[in-house]
Amino acid sequence: MVEILVTYATKYGATREIAERIGETLRQLGLEIEVESVEHVGDVSRYKAIVLGSGVYAGRWRKEAARFLVTNQDELARHLVWLFSSGPTGKGDPVELMKGWRFPAGLQTVADRIRPRDIALFHGVLNVSKMNIIERLLVKMIKAPLGDFRDWNAISAWAATIAEELKHQI
Repeated sequence: MVEILVTYATKYGATREIAERIGETLRQLGLEIEVESVEHVGDVSRYKAIVLGSGVYAGRWRKEAARFLVTNQDELARHLVWLFSSGPTGKGDPVELMKGWRFPAGLQTVADRIRPRDIALFHGVLNVSKMNIIERLLVKMIKAPLGDFRDWNAISAWAATIAEELKHQI
């Protein structure tokens, strides 16, 4: 039986890769993991713990991640849950780059009800070759740093703290 679900919503794949790294780290630390897009997750009650993440655009989670969180909030409130967002680009602490932002304000009431064990914010990726013309113009206008700024060590370390807690809980 798979005990932990790592699920995500992504637009261009960067958040999926973060979820896969989290899953890989948890698996290496001896846990049974399933990594799946929120669009393909059915009944969450069969899992003992859920890690849910989303790419962030203009301070908002992807619609499918927000829908998953809201739709499953009753069941998630009965589980161990961790939340993560990926998005800011540039050098430095992602929370500082986002001026203290960690999680979408519009979903905070739901998160408060679920009581996640932790909420993390990771650097993301801006690759203009994957963007449409409107996105390219917006990125140029706000002068967002381009490139892959994900900190794989920070992601793996966060996953290791999840594993440590789960080994005592499951």
